[in-house]
Amino acid sequence: MDSKKIAVLGGGSWATALVKILLDNKIDIRWWMRNEDSVSHIKSYRHNPRYLSSVELHINSTQVTSNLMEAVKECEIILLATPSAFLKEVLEQIGQESLKGKTFISAVKGVIPGKNQIIGEYLNDDWGMSFDNFAVATGPTHAEEIALEKLSYLTVASQNAALTEELTPYFSNRYVKVIPSDDIYGTEYASVLKNIFAVASGICHGLNYGDNFQAVLISNAIREMKRFVDAVHPIDRDIKESAYLGDLLVTAYSQFSRNRTFGNMIGKGYSVKFAQMEMNMVAEGYYGAKTLHEVNKKYNVNLPISDAVYNILYNKNVPYLEMRKLAEVLN
Repeated sequence: MDSKKIAVLGGGSWATALVKILLDNKIDIRWWMRNEDSVSHIKSYRHNPRYLSSVELHINSTQVTSNLMEAVKECEIILLATPSAFLKEVLEQIGQESLKGKTFISAVKGVIPGKNQIIGEYLNDDWGMSFDNFAVATGPTHAEEIALEKLSYLTVASQNAALTEELTPYFSNRYVKVIPSDDIYGTEYASVLKNIFAVASGICHGLNYGDNFQAVLISNAIREMKRFVDAVHPIDRDIKESAYLGDLLVTAYSQFSRNRTFGNMIGKGYSVKFAQMEMNMVAEGYYGAKTLHEVNKKYNVNLPISDAVYNILYNKNVPYLEMRKLAEVLN
């Protein structure tokens, strides 16, 4: 395959998993992460010391750097895998001129705080990116199972069918199958919503709700997801496809889900701040709950689960009382 160079921006578990896939597929990458100690460790030992530390990365010393401009300048494709809260800052360090003409793949699974925008909208509005040069890489996939090379499915979505076809071989191999999609709005918003629903699932688990209730919660969650994505971008889509229902299920139920873990801590009585400190990882559902609340002021969609999570995280409502109230409207 005559592949282009890809700059991977981000040093977390999802970025590390994507780097593993690309390296296993013999793709020439430049991997940027902020932490210089992590960069030095990877150069010496070929392991990310902070995330997925057991995974050996077949990388050479020129492919990993803490110099952002060095990572971006030679690459035609930019794979965004930073937490959404930091993406704006990262792109501003690069500057619009250096990003001109690049193809972007968003693996962020979040929203831009303060902008109330999914990544594609933000890049288009603030950075002049054409949607023809944009793709979304989403689940249903956990980084930890990529690390273990367990069979996984990755959705690559773009309005440009030629771009989807071009990118598919970059991510396809013996343990990853790629599902193509043209729904960039639906897949991005679904990624935001499933994280919020996973927080709700975790809160309920922390409050000792059982599997019976969880089944009803997630059944209502997929319907809530459909109502919202259909209101925001009404196209013909099957909400039962893997990018929507599949990603929701794995995020809401998996032991690897950081959003479920975060919610579980909230349900057990941890404060938001202490739960974030204890996890040492970003739970995108925290930011997503606020952004979705703001975005929904425009659409006024009935979102009882999302509203309950927002009320707990931002209005400091008592989790037990909020979930008991939610239980009354689920069906």
